[in-house]
Amino acid sequence: MSIPQRWTTEQARSLFDQPFFDLLFKAQQVHRQHFISGEIQVSTLLSIKTGACPEDCKYCPQSARYNSGIQKEDLIEVQKVLDAAQKARKAGSTRFCMGAAWKNPRDRDMPLLEEMVKGVKAMGLETCMTLGMINNDQAHRLAKAGLDFYNHNLDTSPEFYNKIISTRSYQDRLDTLSTIRQAGIKICSGGIVGMGENINDRAGLLVQLANLPIQPESIPINMLVKSPGTPLSDANDVDPFDFIRTIAIARIMMPNSYVRLSAGREQMNEQTQALCFMAGTNSVFYGCKLLTAPNPDEDHDLRLFKKLGLTIQHQKISEGNQEKEKNLTESLLSLDTEKYYNAAN
Repeated sequence: MSIPQRWTTEQARSLFDQPFFDLLFKAQQVHRQHFISGEIQVSTLLSIKTGACPEDCKYCPQSARYNSGIQKEDLIEVQKVLDAAQKARKAGSTRFCMGAAWKNPRDRDMPLLEEMVKGVKAMGLETCMTLGMINNDQAHRLAKAGLDFYNHNLDTSPEFYNKIISTRSYQDRLDTLSTIRQAGIKICSGGIVGMGENINDRAGLLVQLANLPIQPESIPINMLVKSPGTPLSDANDVDPFDFIRTIAIARIMMPNSYVRLSAGREQMNEQTQALCFMAGTNSVFYGCKLLTAPNPDEDHDLRLFKKLGLTIQHQKISEGNQEKEKNLTESLLSLDTEKYYNAAN
């Protein structure tokens, strides 16, 4: 297995300076070397505990510090999680992600979290959780329960981070990623574009991710969803070409990782999304609503995938193609619940 290149911010910055089509061409070449062209992985994301988060992330309407209108909801029942996971599986998702608006889980919550992981895993789905900072014991308990992935975003560069969050340090986030990796859980970690950062900050974020001891298996790239009541509600819009460049550079710098088009897809037109797929995106959140902003309708996604010739990565369960296609079409139209988690968190 080859050792990943060690990147500098200057090297990453030079990629941002490349002509747009040259950059996309290089990203597509890298993508085809490591993945099946035109195949995407789809995940479903569910909020298992909503609102009243003690953190002060300026982008997040779930923070208790902002008057965003989000109502607090306690940790939901295990059976509701399993019901949602079953619908997601029938809809074609291969990974089910569960997110809680916590700074960190408490030990008294662990038995329920472990039950959720075991139940979802038993359906043949990959499991993912995002619960904030976790300690070594909690990470090993989740790993033993069968957790495949843990999401913990770095959000932005170390230099820009303090302008967005003060309630945990950048090192806290890196330490959490280390704890997750040491427990044998795969890492899902990315960031948000459009919070007022500059190109160097975007380069710095990608360098941090690419230079982890093992690069993240999954990299969500979010476009800021501007939520009323949060400090970033009036942030300037991101130029779509700048966003696409970020996707392309993530693909070049982390060639073996799944690059996920995450929050913000609703505000992208089909052409922007198509260029993101061309730039190396091969994963999406799909078949769900985000808590604070809509995600594209499921039938709209199906039409877009058909236009672009994209196929959904097969589930790792035994199911005939015709039956799977039928389940996909029928279930996508029935997935309509308000308990979905904001991918930017």
